[in-house]
Amino acid sequence: MPSVDLASHIRTIPDFPKPGILFRDINPMLRSPEAVAEVIHQLSLVCESTRPDLIVGIESRGFIVGAPLAHQCGLGFVPVRKPGKLPGDVVGIDYSLEYGSDRLEIQADALAGQPRVLVVDDLLATGGTAAATAQLVTLGGGQLVGFAFVIELKGLGGRTVLPQDQTVESLLTYD
Repeated sequence: MPSVDLASHIRTIPDFPKPGILFRDINPMLRSPEAVAEVIHQLSLVCESTRPDLIVGIESRGFIVGAPLAHQCGLGFVPVRKPGKLPGDVVGIDYSLEYGSDRLEIQADALAGQPRVLVVDDLLATGGTAAATAQLVTLGGGQLVGFAFVIELKGLGGRTVLPQDQTVESLLTYD
């Protein structure tokens, strides 16, 4: 049983960023050292079962949980960023969004040696960004071992667009 009720640290904001959306805000959780410690503890259990060599965090809130998770588990951390944010040679992937497209990049040498990679982010919604990150990990030379999220919005079906042979763990789920 968790020592901290994580759900009590998530604020629901109706009609943000547009009418009809219930936004799940992690900022109250981030203000609580105990809640953050519980998130990192629970995510470290995912690391124990998937045994990654590196944590890949998706810009930008994936950095907030991914970097401390990597530190806690004695692993390296690699950021996946929007275009033009990383120095040196990069590997990139373009992907479709509900209304348009986007691009993610990783440094070309970040996954040298075929490390085992756990992708971490704060939220799984429609899954497009996480699925693109999985493709980017493979393009960059890594071996994907799974995904870990703080929150999953089950009603949006994001899990179904992720590779079906991979572990997908979410600490909190909302319909």
